[in-house]
Amino acid sequence: MALHFEKTEFDARRDRLVIEMANRKLDAMLLFAQESMYWLTGYDTFGFCFFQCLVVKADGSMTLLTRSADLRQARHTSTIENIVLWTDRFDANPTIDLRNLLNDLDLLGTRIGVEYDTHGLTGRNTRLLDEQLQTFAQIEDASDLVGRLRLFKSEAEIEKARRAAKLGDAALDEALPLIKQGGDEARILAAMQGAVFAGGGDYPANEFIIGSGEDALLCRYKAGRRKLNKNDQLTLEWAGVYHHYHAAMMQTVLTGKVSKRHQELFEAARDALAAVQKAMAPGNTFGDVFDAHARVMEAHGLTKHRLNACGYSVGARFAPSWMEQQMFYSGSPEPIAPNMTLFAHMIIMDSESGSAMCLGRTYLTTEAEPEALSRYGLDLIAR
Repeated sequence: MALHFEKTEFDARRDRLVIEMANRKLDAMLLFAQESMYWLTGYDTFGFCFFQCLVVKADGSMTLLTRSADLRQARHTSTIENIVLWTDRFDANPTIDLRNLLNDLDLLGTRIGVEYDTHGLTGRNTRLLDEQLQTFAQIEDASDLVGRLRLFKSEAEIEKARRAAKLGDAALDEALPLIKQGGDEARILAAMQGAVFAGGGDYPANEFIIGSGEDALLCRYKAGRRKLNKNDQLTLEWAGVYHHYHAAMMQTVLTGKVSKRHQELFEAARDALAAVQKAMAPGNTFGDVFDAHARVMEAHGLTKHRLNACGYSVGARFAPSWMEQQMFYSGSPEPIAPNMTLFAHMIIMDSESGSAMCLGRTYLTTEAEPEALSRYGLDLIAR
């Protein structure tokens, strides 16, 4: 098997899940999130775009229901021993196969938790699933269960995050010499992604963000490339990725003369990230981290130019997003605890002046203030 962790690591994760299921009085869990399956067993595939489900019983036994295309994938990349296939055919309804499997596993009339909040379960399949299970068992939305377990990283996972961070730094190393007047976004993007691949890394769970000029004010990827002007702005958001573990970074890089507005926005972003870093410590919540960011933005008169979230947990993720469920936004009660890998981004988009300034790093939380995983500091980069 091609496992990225020792078998004992997967055993420990299974034991944590079983304990949490017992606390919630669940007889089984239906896992649909690919990152949950990967975390629990090592199962590595993009086949979650079709229907598949990992059934975990209260005793820790697991059975995967998937398609024939993923049979060998599961055998080769995971600890899963029991694999059941549903057959591709016209008008197929694999939720019937799942109900039959649950019946074979003696789960009729039991209490079952379901991972609803995932891209691995479409709206149509959710409706079909509920139709099959409404008279079969007592169903509970347990979308947060494995996600909260994944929030706390083991030492082995932290090592993956550190490797990812080094790849993220390598990507910026390759990009900076290309960011200049006449620099081509296509070459910059190719150099960044190439550095991750050359270092043994993986595809990111979502596209790198790259945009210059007016597109520097976007915080999503869009198709199309341009070349940089003498005085320009380039917003980059990317991640080093190693064995699917992400260490994200964000930076607006300037070419030519730094405008007064860009300098003002950078100072606000730098101050806000420093405040966030101080707040990202045990005793505070994810909501407290956002409030620290918001106070600095307000002090700089930038409330209308900031976003309503300023970061999130990162880890092993699959398309379409490298964001985990826990985010820095107003009122989030999630406590900060050691051994979390958290990405904090200060995004300022001033549409009135057409100026962008973004600054973001991934941190490892500790017993005190967090450790930045990148070797890059919080400096204004102008080429």
